[in-house]
Amino acid sequence: MDRMIYNSMAGAKAAMQRQEVLAHNLANVSTTGFRAELQAFRAVPVQGDGASTRVFTLETTIGYDEKSGPLQTTARSLDVAVRGRSWLSVQGLDGTEGYTRAGALDINAEGLLVTRGGLPVLGDGGPITIPPNTEVQIGEDGTVTAKGATGRPNNVGRLKLVTPEGQLQRGEDGLFRAADPLPADPTARLETGVLEGSNVNAVETMVAMISAARQFEHQMKLLSLAQTQGQVSAKLLSPT
Repeated sequence: MDRMIYNSMAGAKAAMQRQEVLAHNLANVSTTGFRAELQAFRAVPVQGDGASTRVFTLETTIGYDEKSGPLQTTARSLDVAVRGRSWLSVQGLDGTEGYTRAGALDINAEGLLVTRGGLPVLGDGGPITIPPNTEVQIGEDGTVTAKGATGRPNNVGRLKLVTPEGQLQRGEDGLFRAADPLPADPTARLETGVLEGSNVNAVETMVAMISAARQFEHQMKLLSLAQTQGQVSAKLLSPT
């Protein structure tokens, strides 16, 4: 009887965790450059006397979906979309180097090239400063030029584009990071005037959420059945 309770409880918990991941993905279906989170589960035996046959199911995040999202044309010179598996380098709020696919860039009051969230975009030598009263253009190799009143374009830096060999780790701030800062990839390329959308498929995610909800209901029914059977067994074994 307790085996049924353990299995039902573990299944219900796994269904809830799956719902959380799916809900998070669906909430970011319109987030620029968002990478859908993937999830898996692993079996872990319960430690303790008399529990060697009991197994818990624990969540293990296996990473994110690497496929590119759809491109949206904006015709804005500061909007960029990185090609392939490459990433933009930015400076996180904690001062560490992070990576993002969100290429909607702006220029803040201090003249720094920043993301829409205000994070400084890193170049080969650190944050990129844009001279005032200039028109900015970004080349496909990440080169940033500023054209002033003279009409002559001046090179003010180059976006640090990186291409990791494996998957990065998603942080709580939404940025991705490697164990150590990655070197710039001179072969990485981007497109200007476009933004990469989220790679979350809204229809598939909604179907998966419905499936997870039904699975949770099924597990709860099993728990109720186990309770009923336990009560019936207790009555049969109790002295009359």
